[in-house]
Amino acid sequence: MSKSKSESKLFNGSEKDISLSSSKLTKKESLKVQKKNYREEKKRATKELLSTITDPSVIVMADWLKIRGTLKSWTKLWCVLKPGVLLVYKTPKNGQWVGTVLLNACELIERPSKKDGFCFKLFHPLEQSIWAIKGPKGEAVGSITQPLPSSYLIIRAASESDGRCWMDALELALKCSSLLKRTMIREGKEHDLNSSSDSAHVSFYGLLRANNLNSGENLPLNDSEIERHHFKDQDMYSDKSDKENDHDHDESDNDGLGKSEESDSDTSERQDDSYVDPEPIDIKETTYLEQSHEELGEAGEAAQTEVVSEENKSLIWTLLKQVRPGMDLSKVVLPTFILEPRSFLDKLSDYYYHADFLSEAALEENAYNRMKKVVKWYLSGFYKKPKGLKKPYNPILGETFRCMWIHPRTNSKTFYIAEQVSHHPPISAFYVSNRKDGFCLSGSILAKSKFYGNSLSAILDGEGRLTFLNRGEDYVMTMPYAHCKGILYGTMTLELGGTVNITCEKTGYSATIEFKLKPFLGNNDSVNQISGKIKLGKEVLAILEGHWDSEVTIRDKKTDVSETFWNPTSDVKQRRLPRYTVKFEEQDDFESEKLWQQVTKAINNKDQTEATQEKYVLEEAQRRSARERKVKGEEWTCKLFDQDSVTGEWHYKYADTRPWDPLNDMIQFEKDGTIQTKVRHRTPMVSVPKIKRKPTSQKKGECGFSSPEPDNQDSSGSEAQLMKHNTRIRKKGADLGELQSAIESIKETQEDIKRDIMALRNRVTSNSPTVDNQFLQLKHYIFILLLVLLQLIINFLFK
Repeated sequence: MSKSKSESKLFNGSEKDISLSSSKLTKKESLKVQKKNYREEKKRATKELLSTITDPSVIVMADWLKIRGTLKSWTKLWCVLKPGVLLVYKTPKNGQWVGTVLLNACELIERPSKKDGFCFKLFHPLEQSIWAIKGPKGEAVGSITQPLPSSYLIIRAASESDGRCWMDALELALKCSSLLKRTMIREGKEHDLNSSSDSAHVSFYGLLRANNLNSGENLPLNDSEIERHHFKDQDMYSDKSDKENDHDHDESDNDGLGKSEESDSDTSERQDDSYVDPEPIDIKETTYLEQSHEELGEAGEAAQTEVVSEENKSLIWTLLKQVRPGMDLSKVVLPTFILEPRSFLDKLSDYYYHADFLSEAALEENAYNRMKKVVKWYLSGFYKKPKGLKKPYNPILGETFRCMWIHPRTNSKTFYIAEQVSHHPPISAFYVSNRKDGFCLSGSILAKSKFYGNSLSAILDGEGRLTFLNRGEDYVMTMPYAHCKGILYGTMTLELGGTVNITCEKTGYSATIEFKLKPFLGNNDSVNQISGKIKLGKEVLAILEGHWDSEVTIRDKKTDVSETFWNPTSDVKQRRLPRYTVKFEEQDDFESEKLWQQVTKAINNKDQTEATQEKYVLEEAQRRSARERKVKGEEWTCKLFDQDSVTGEWHYKYADTRPWDPLNDMIQFEKDGTIQTKVRHRTPMVSVPKIKRKPTSQKKGECGFSSPEPDNQDSSGSEAQLMKHNTRIRKKGADLGELQSAIESIKETQEDIKRDIMALRNRVTSNSPTVDNQFLQLKHYIFILLLVLLQLIINFLFK
């Protein structure tokens, strides 16, 4: 019994010992595994960081920046931002390394500065060193430059938009370095496998889109956290400078790393395919209906004449008693029988039925061919005319008009917005936009009328500015005047006259078109004639001849070959873009169609008395409002346009002149006079508050719009800065133009002076004695001198 107990104790003890030893062995093995995993994880982290630094395809951002040294002087250095580090080089070739900033211990703050540009500061909060000991290739000593601070860096970007972009990118690199490293390395490896080129730059757009697609299981931040920290809702209101800066950085990176265009396109296609669109959301946009009726007058003089009845002649004589030759007719109430039943704001939209010519011009690579297409589009706006001699309504102050054209080839829309911004003097401002096809147009027209006895002229004083968004080219153009003759005697006839200019300062191309009035003894062929030239500088490249309402030919000066340049045949008119106007029920009370509906109805019913009465009601209401504002000391505030206080130019409040981004922009639309762009919510746009539009609150996962709702007031200061910036650019362009014209005039003056000097020289030479005569006269003087000397010698000797 005792033996069995002892045996059992021995057995139990040995069993316990065995279990203890086995547990110790398991813990030891587990510790070894843990240490092994620890070493592998450490190696992985080190390798990950080194591969991030050395891999040329992993770049968040790269550009020239000015860095202030310890001696308080600025040095321009090439900065390359990678996940977790900021590499500083002397040149973009990445050969002369200056230093590496470790971002994980840094804080970022904006720094005020009196100088131009945008200043910000990277610093260690405990004043410790922010620099790495070695370079990306193991360099122990960096390139010689001015001494840089050890615990901070003060950095200056060229502009505020560049600075904001750098700050957002640095903040992203600070907070999401692990996410960026893993994703960018993965993106680079995938691209190496799929791309035919040796190496390619993984763009910032592709990086952030890939982040949004990750599940977030093995990453420190998930999608919602990334979005909350780095992609605010108002970032969807991205601006032009943001896009341009991103484009500039991509180009600079590609130049420094030797990337090809083919590899860039492959990358963008792969990124676009990998992106998953958010759930479709209905857009609250204006309802447009296709225009049902349109009046097109015939070519020639017949469609521009008006036979005045005896009753209407008496009205004209009554009107003429109120005016005198040379008087401005802007304040004179005209009879309704000469009115065209639509507003002048509507009339100005006649130029865009062939806006597809501008779509073609935006894609044209040759600058000369672009100018030709612009001139062709300009001429296409004149053949649409009413039958007879008609004048559109003078718009009421605050009146607006909206319409659009659909481009079936490009599946895009051209939007037209116009507003009467002043009544005395009468000024109409307009804005046209088709960002997808790459153009926009803006301008303002001051309408003036002059009476000359038997004729009067309607002068359209102002200019339009056509901009090709992808090229940064502005084409400035003027308008011809309308001339009406035969008021007192003869047949009342309407013609176009004057010389218009279309100029592009950037390319140096220009066009001059002269609209000729019919001579007194001219035949039918001399009606509506035009002649023009397309020039490069002062060199004439082509000659235009024809009629503005029918065929125009172009003759090349070098080859002397003529061909049809523009001819509005019936086939061409059939292919014109259909115009869509706002649904009547959705129109504002001050929109042209609704505002003038009673007058239009009376004119169409040929009831001149009713038309005159309804017109008087509108004009009297306008006068009454003006008197009330004067009594209250209030000034009129325009709904859609603002006037520049310096230049006096009118600008559309919600203009978006960024080039179209197919990865970000989805569709352009219009709502309540605001032209907007629907964009993808998860677009990796870095926020730039400088030109940011007025944002609207959005939920996560919804789509944003690149133009604001007009009700919000969040970024009036930003818009003012944008307007100021655009004004500054235009003023600089105007100053350069004036300087160039001054230089040209100085050169011409010098040539005139040279010609005058040559003429004076020739005159002096012709009046001066010949060389032989000079020689004879000189002989005579010598002979006389010798005689005098001989006489003196003789006198001396005989003394």
